Amino acid sequence: MAFSTRTLALAAAAPLSLALSGCIGGGDIPSASAPITQSEAQQGAELHPQLLAEFGGAMSGTQAQYVEQVGKNIAVQSGLGNARDSFTVSLVDSSVNNAFAIPGGYVYTTRQLVALMDNEAELAAVLGHEVAHVAARHSQRRQQAAQRNQIGGILGAIASSILLGNSEIGNTLSRTFLQGSQLLTLKFSRSQELQADDLGIQYLDSAGYDPDAMGTVLASLAQQNALDAQLLGRGDAKLPEWASTHPDPGSRVQTALQKAQPLGDGVTNQDTFLTRIDGLIYGDSPSQGMIEGRTFIHPELRLAFTAPSGFYMVNGTRAVSINGESGKAQMTLAQYGGNLETYVRQQFAALGGENQQLAPSNLERTTVNGIPAAYGTARVNNGNSQVDVVIFAYEFSNDRAYHFAAITPAGRSGVFSPMFNSMRRVSDSEAAGIIPRRLDVVTVRSGDTVQSLANRMAYDSAQVERFRVLNSLGTNDVLRAGQKVKIVVRGR
Repeated sequence: MAFSTRTLALAAAAPLSLALSGCIGGGDIPSASAPITQSEAQQGAELHPQLLAEFGGAMSGTQAQYVEQVGKNIAVQSGLGNARDSFTVSLVDSSVNNAFAIPGGYVYTTRQLVALMDNEAELAAVLGHEVAHVAARHSQRRQQAAQRNQIGGILGAIASSILLGNSEIGNTLSRTFLQGSQLLTLKFSRSQELQADDLGIQYLDSAGYDPDAMGTVLASLAQQNALDAQLLGRGDAKLPEWASTHPDPGSRVQTALQKAQPLGDGVTNQDTFLTRIDGLIYGDSPSQGMIEGRTFIHPELRLAFTAPSGFYMVNGTRAVSINGESGKAQMTLAQYGGNLETYVRQQFAALGGENQQLAPSNLERTTVNGIPAAYGTARVNNGNSQVDVVIFAYEFSNDRAYHFAAITPAGRSGVFSPMFNSMRRVSDSEAAGIIPRRLDVVTVRSGDTVQSLANRMAYDSAQVERFRVLNSLGTNDVLRAGQKVKIVVRGR
């Protein structure tokens, strides 16, 4: 939750409307793309700063410059633009595995996805895949097929069916609850994903990269998705299908490898890649708040809370989402005028939207760990069932408040009570002791093993599994002296 001086304006802004190519079908693959049009360039230029704000902002420095260089080199293979300057390639400060592009030559990848890659060819493959979505005008076709293209609202109908059913209040609340989650991008059809893979492989071959890289990076993503589901699935929490940013990468791996087989060999530039990404921040950063197990702690905002047992959290740009089978919630902020009761009522009204009169049936004041707080509950008819909506707000200063918005089946809101009561202030000394995780590229020495290197991973659990996925190592793969591998350590 990267709250900063711009966050209040973002939180109050209208949803960002995008033709967003997130990460294929039928029809022949075009041999050349139509150049970027003036209207596409204008659209991209208008959306670019909004998109950067939504996904944590653009990173700078040598790592971002390297990603930009590789991205422009692969993008020119598409025919969208005849010069590298036709494209804007950004490394964004997000801890979610994702990449996307928008019309006008704007291409993005998150630092977390870059950290998962093994070589430069895989970086080129991911960026080429996203360029291919733009070159094939997939976003425009999806917009014509279905006008659900708002960040925070794209998957509202799918998410509402999980808990709330297909109803007006369900859809409205789900759209609100999905805002701020960096998991959301425009979902393309399977045929469009496959077509973007195919085009991306062509771009790799034209640029002199190993065309197998599309298949290998998809394999890494599939392994990471499986590990995430395993780690988040402890207790009764399960990773919902809609939370995958790149749907079904496992089934695309073999197809991509088969398409690449007839093509020539190319370079991977593995050593260069690993050298360039050494030290890249991994996972959450202190400036965005950090999830440690079931605890979220934000050293800059000086707050922390703990999710209920059996729930998992997703840290987004504008909110932290808390998800489980028995309910879902978000912690975020809004404009605060100094009155908690008014603030709570305003959040209910915002959840209800234009067509719903949503207000608490009761409103109580309390204190949580010394923090003034107020909360209210509303029971809402939702098709053939009912749900309870809770707003629980905290006053951190005269002009700053945060709140949880939670939805559960009727009578089950108590599942979130331990979380509501766990909100606390973070001391200066505790905040100073929070250190982010970073990639450390090391050379395997004689005697090093998967276990010995995994023991250096800055995690309390699943060290071996995390190490193997991070380095694309199978269960039976062993290390060799002189090999470079990535580990995750604590470091500023």
